[in-house]
Amino acid sequence: MRRRRIVIALVVTLVLATVAGIVGHPVYVTPRTDELRRADAIFVLGGAGGETRYRYAVGLADQGLAPDLVMSNPKHFLDDTGLCRPRPGVRVDCFQPDPSTTRGEAQKLRDLARQRGWRTVIVVTFRPHISRARYIVGRCFPGRIVMAQSPQRVSPFYWPYAYVYQTAGFIRAGLQSGC
Repeated sequence: MRRRRIVIALVVTLVLATVAGIVGHPVYVTPRTDELRRADAIFVLGGAGGETRYRYAVGLADQGLAPDLVMSNPKHFLDDTGLCRPRPGVRVDCFQPDPSTTRGEAQKLRDLARQRGWRTVIVVTFRPHISRARYIVGRCFPGRIVMAQSPQRVSPFYWPYAYVYQTAGFIRAGLQSGC
């Protein structure tokens, strides 16, 4: 009897994991990104392992895609990189989000957009975060959002964690109202 319950639990877990993998694939693994275009600003969402995304955003700014480059710097990821220094022809701002979440970053974007009159913003993050970031930023910023995927490599071992973390973040965002 005990062995049967264990087998049933394993089968149910395997089925649920397979369904989650299939359902989550277009949300996390192959999210919709947008064709890059000129914008008022490039806004980088922060996070661990994000130096690739920061450097990617600096490259976009250097290509002239936007005159403003704003980078979230949670946990002081950028402090020793030199990426927050001024660049020729680009206003660079780095900030500590408060709260230190995607929502806190989106609120900062909202405030800066109001102050500076931004109507189009390129938002840079890494692949598993794109769909959730689009949802949260879209609740705070009424303008055009161009979601850009950084070339940051995602380890196969990270994907199970990404599914769980991003899904929990979606649920939390869905339960919150407003920006």
